[in-house]
Amino acid sequence: MRILVVEDEPDLRRQLKAALTDIGYVVDEAADGEEGQYLGENEAYDAIVLDIGLPVMDGISVLERWRKADLKTPVLILTARDRWSDKVSGLDAGADDYLVKPFRMEELLARVRALIRRAAGLPSAELACGPVVLNTRSGKVTVDGAPIRLTAQEYRLLAYLMHHPDKVVSRSELTEHIYDQDFDRDSNTIEVFVNRIRKKLPVDIIKTVRGLGYRVEAPAGPDAA
Repeated sequence: MRILVVEDEPDLRRQLKAALTDIGYVVDEAADGEEGQYLGENEAYDAIVLDIGLPVMDGISVLERWRKADLKTPVLILTARDRWSDKVSGLDAGADDYLVKPFRMEELLARVRALIRRAAGLPSAELACGPVVLNTRSGKVTVDGAPIRLTAQEYRLLAYLMHHPDKVVSRSELTEHIYDQDFDRDSNTIEVFVNRIRKKLPVDIIKTVRGLGYRVEAPAGPDAA
């Protein structure tokens, strides 16, 4: 999963990137509204953290431009404690959630996870596919309760597929969502990661759809035969 952080305070931007990276996200960053607006419209993100008080172009203007461009990516805005009007303006402009500075990093991470789950229509922090369970809160993957060790890129790939059950995901889409903007992206490595995951999991939950990409099946509902 890939996140954009648009924040002009260097220390906070570094903290946000480090915290999001530590729980398995790929993070791009922008230090002003103009750069953030460009990245948001031209790169593929699963969620965006957007400060309201930005130089060059303020966060509300950035958000309004994204929504006018029909960008549907979930956006969490950051506002100052004494600017309640920013919350209203941000939500009216199309924000999905907000946090007031200063905030606890744990709460921001929880809100980002929730935004991504809601966008995918998933109700729980635990994503299940057969006996395979991926816990988005802890970053752990288990099979029948037994932990499975994955590299960071393997985890990101599996997490993206499990966030989109029953959807055929192309190699190019996976490449866009598990690498940051500065990485030398090569979609051929996706097949390598898929094969590595298959070797580590005792069950093959990743199905190849020839010529199109990969798919994991959603768990059967309680009324399934």
